[in-house]
Amino acid sequence: MPTRNLGDRPRTGEEALQWLKNGNERYVKSLTDPEHRMQARHELISEQDPFAIILGCSDARVPVEIVFDQGLGDLFVIRVAGNVVAPSQIGSIEFAVEKFGTRLVVVLGHSQCGAVTACVEALLNPEQNYTPNLQSIVDRIRPSVYNLHELASAKGGEIDVQKLINHSISANVRMSVSQLKHASRLLEDMNHAGELLIVGAEYNLQTGEVEFLPI
Repeated sequence: MPTRNLGDRPRTGEEALQWLKNGNERYVKSLTDPEHRMQARHELISEQDPFAIILGCSDARVPVEIVFDQGLGDLFVIRVAGNVVAPSQIGSIEFAVEKFGTRLVVVLGHSQCGAVTACVEALLNPEQNYTPNLQSIVDRIRPSVYNLHELASAKGGEIDVQKLINHSISANVRMSVSQLKHASRLLEDMNHAGELLIVGAEYNLQTGEVEFLPI
């Protein structure tokens, strides 16, 4: 992939989404060119022009730029355990949208997410103790997991924990997307006007593929 020149970027959320899909396809097929990721370093000293904002998990196995085969300055990345939404993450997204005119926001979850697993374990074992700061992350994930846990419990019998975790990962991504669409007047208005695309996605650790959830 050649180095992307500043100004030569997708101009709509839909175009940016296709760039990410194409980049992930290159990554999965091992068609990436590691050299291009460093070529723009000196060009980016005074400015940046990210075409997409990624709210992803802190998991070390999900390096966002590599997963989407993008270079320096291409993505505005916010990483937090469990890809949860808090005021600081919303403010960071608002900054990028206003400062750089970025028109795509992706909430990127992934398989075997430790933060979501911790939340499921906390529901299954209420006596589980976490540090106050880790507990705050678990508490932000809990609403997306609680109803799934209740449904699984209501069916009786033994709960399939791995299945519950898998479903909870998807539910957590969808909840974060919903929060971004409704927790900020700026983002909500732009989304309703068709000026900003906010989508969810899941990265599969085994295959390397990113599956985008229906818009």
